[in-house]
This record gives sequence, structure tokens and C-alpha cells, in this order.
Amino acid sequence: MTEFVAIHCPHCGESFETVVDLSAGSQSYVEDCAVCCRPIDVRVQVSDDGELLGVFASSDRD
Repeated sequence: MTEFVAIHCPHCGESFETVVDLSAGSQSYVEDCAVCCRPIDVRVQVSDDGELLGVFASSDRD
């Protein structure tokens, strides 16, 4: 199951939509900003029931 979510770029501040795959469970990956093309570390949290709990974007891995 996929879902469209809005991400705010930590570099340029613009927002854009992306698709997350909820069937993959919680995950972390790098996606380039659709506006400024800089890399964004995206963290997706999914419940055991497959519901989206949150999407977090940062400019570097902590």
C-alpha cells in the first residue's frame, strides 16, 4: 500500500509530495528534494497495523 505525503526540504524550505510504501514498514532512505535537488534523509514510521505514524525529513543522518 502506498500513500502520498508532503515533505518539507530542510535545505530550501520548500514542500513537495512523495510516495511512501507502507507495506515496507518503518524505514529510512535518502531522497533528493524535488525543488533544489539536495539529498534529504527521510524516516518513515509505520505501525504494526500498517498505518502511517509519521514522516520526518532532515539534512543529515544523526
